Amino acid sequence: MRKSSDKNNWSIGVLENWSNGKQQHSNTPILQYSKKIAPLLHHSITPSRLLHYSIIFCLLPFTICLLFFTAVNAQPPSPYAIEKLSGQKAPDFTLKDINGNPVSLSSFKGKVVLLNFWATWCPPCRAEIPSMNKLQQMLKNKGLVILAVSTDRAVVDVKDFLKKNPVTFTIVVDYNLSVSRSLYKVFMMPTTFLIDKKGVIVEKYFGEQDWTDPEIIKEIEALL
Repeated sequence: MRKSSDKNNWSIGVLENWSNGKQQHSNTPILQYSKKIAPLLHHSITPSRLLHYSIIFCLLPFTICLLFFTAVNAQPPSPYAIEKLSGQKAPDFTLKDINGNPVSLSSFKGKVVLLNFWATWCPPCRAEIPSMNKLQQMLKNKGLVILAVSTDRAVVDVKDFLKKNPVTFTIVVDYNLSVSRSLYKVFMMPTTFLIDKKGVIVEKYFGEQDWTDPEIIKEIEALL
């Protein structure tokens, strides 16, 4: 049998003594502490402090709700949510590149787009960049556009990474995750969408890919 903690033993002991009439209210640790702290509170609480505490207690429920809302929204989308995007029009968005210039998905209308969601702190994301560079070089003259959406919270992190790992395609930053999670339901990285000339999502790739793989190249070339 699992041994109860000291805290549980204390609680059980108080209840048993209470029911048997052997425990006096004045001997409980909580009441003993209250008796010691009460005189201090009596002398230390001034009208200004009372007002201060009142404001804190009024704002406390709002603060708790805000923290709860933030925590809920911080959770990644369900893996099932992303499946609903297959065969659907790719949601349009506008994000800024690392130089602060706005870039919209709709600006590539009529082209095949490989839309990649990644982050500098993600090892598989970093690992697939060299092959993605090669893919861009191989198919850019045929009309392929690679648009990589970084989910890093700071543009400086992306800039520092690109100084050591230059790319041949466009990178934009989704620092508040409004595109990756809200629009594209990305629950893992890297995640990549293949979008045809009509703007429809025709394929999804989860995890690291070798973008020079003949099968992948064949899938993309079929849309060009």
